[in-house]
Amino acid sequence: MNIIVTGGAGFIGSNFVFHMLKAHPDYRIICLDKLTYAGNLSTLEPVMDNPNFRFVKADICDKEAVDKLFEEEKPDIVVNFAAESHVDRSIENPQIFLETNIIGTSVLMDACRKYGIKRYHQVSTDEVYGDLPLDRPDLFFTEETPIHTSSPYSSSKAGADLLVLAYHRTYGLPVSLSRCSNNYGPYHFPEKLIPLMIIRALHDESLPVYGDGMNVRDWLYVEDHCKAIDLIIHEGKVGEVYNVGGHNEMANIDIVRLILKELNKPESLITYVTDRKGHDRRYAIDPTKIHNDLGWLPETKFADGIVKTIKWYLDNEAWWQPIISGEYQNYYEKMYGDK
Repeated sequence: MNIIVTGGAGFIGSNFVFHMLKAHPDYRIICLDKLTYAGNLSTLEPVMDNPNFRFVKADICDKEAVDKLFEEEKPDIVVNFAAESHVDRSIENPQIFLETNIIGTSVLMDACRKYGIKRYHQVSTDEVYGDLPLDRPDLFFTEETPIHTSSPYSSSKAGADLLVLAYHRTYGLPVSLSRCSNNYGPYHFPEKLIPLMIIRALHDESLPVYGDGMNVRDWLYVEDHCKAIDLIIHEGKVGEVYNVGGHNEMANIDIVRLILKELNKPESLITYVTDRKGHDRRYAIDPTKIHNDLGWLPETKFADGIVKTIKWYLDNEAWWQPIISGEYQNYYEKMYGDK
């Protein structure tokens, strides 16, 4: 089985590469990644010498490069993680999100049609559903929840989702689609909430929290997410959407306080900053369908996963230290410096 994993040098993509090489040692895994600021080749060092792994630097928007790779590898399955994914960046520069997340997806699916594949899987996000009110803990996103986006990022992902389903209906392309809640775990890029707070707390720097900090997210340990996608591409029904959630709802401020407690740092490091434009209040996924259809359930409780994640960042400073010294530092100042 040959599987092309796009965006495999990013956070979830790299964890998926590791999972697949371990779970299916006879599979060939081909990673295609543009290596933008969030794609880190050093992440893939543990598998670079694996004879069943190949890395290719290319942009999913580059039709010629994508066709060339498909011609060479003749993939059975394509799993698309490649995406611009940071909401703040999408507010600053929406166009690149439309190019990568929508045009790039269409290029991949055209190649799948041209060369023939058993499955194209699109990795999406619960953010396409918009948000839920904080005072209705009984409400959850299901696969039938209408799309109601809040940011250029979520709009671009929703557009890609609709395109994937349209390719299935129009061309008969064998597709599946998963929408996940917030992931956390090893190799998470330092601009995201949990690694950002861990690293800044380690340096006794201020911890910027948007608004009142009461925005609620459902957190999914990345390894559990990878297992869900593995199940979907092998056993999930063609043309179906599966919600993948962690049943781990937490307010942002509670996560920050938990990190500070675990690192024995004072809460005085918390600094409240101007809220993000269009900031969704609550995300919560109902994963009943994937449980009933495929038997998947998240295995990692947040209390355990956050401790493992903090320990990983403490043990792997050599991975994240070079990242925070370059473009990311300039970006941090731009986003938070004058607030």
